[in-house]
Amino acid sequence: MDATPTARQHCASLQEALTSFQHDGRTGLAEAAEWGRRLARVLPAGGRLLAAGNGGSAAQAQHLTAEFVGRYREERPPFAAVALHAETSAVTAIGNDYGFEQVFARQVAAHGRAGDVLLLLSTSGGSGNLLAAADAARDAGVRVWAMTGPPPNPLAARADAAVTVDSPSTATVQELHLVALHVVCEAFDEALTGAERRPAPAVLFSREAA
Repeated sequence: MDATPTARQHCASLQEALTSFQHDGRTGLAEAAEWGRRLARVLPAGGRLLAAGNGGSAAQAQHLTAEFVGRYREERPPFAAVALHAETSAVTAIGNDYGFEQVFARQVAAHGRAGDVLLLLSTSGGSGNLLAAADAARDAGVRVWAMTGPPPNPLAARADAAVTVDSPSTATVQELHLVALHVVCEAFDEALTGAERRPAPAVLFSREAA
């Protein structure tokens, strides 16, 4: 049985977006890899990764944090990564008391510390609760990364760095986001392994310490 025209169009859209992702060094493959390398410096030093999204993007953000607390491929220590939308009691309490736009922002204000990273996923780049979270993160000295759909959009504009997918298809954007998240994980593990293999710097003692 042959594939339907819709199925072929879906695959063609994905292939086009993947090609663009591979060759866009500023908001594509190279940027996602750089995020993984940066996290390999932040998380082992005691920093944490906070992540959030709505709907399918929430599922992908939670997928990412699971890779850090668990593992991606090879055995390694767990690292601090929290999916804010998975805190159901906090989300519902904050939403009930302060409104839906504050469900992530208040958690960022509570948990975020200077040097941490907040990764926000949105196919539209316009979700009010993610924009509020980005603002709260900037106030707390937390670095903001955004994975969005087509640029320009408000979330990418408020982030310190963004991976964008220039496709009109929400499904394609979500599928490319998953590819990008796995690139982040791969780059993190590679950088972590490289750091473990490098010799430790020599320790210099001062006369006072001696």
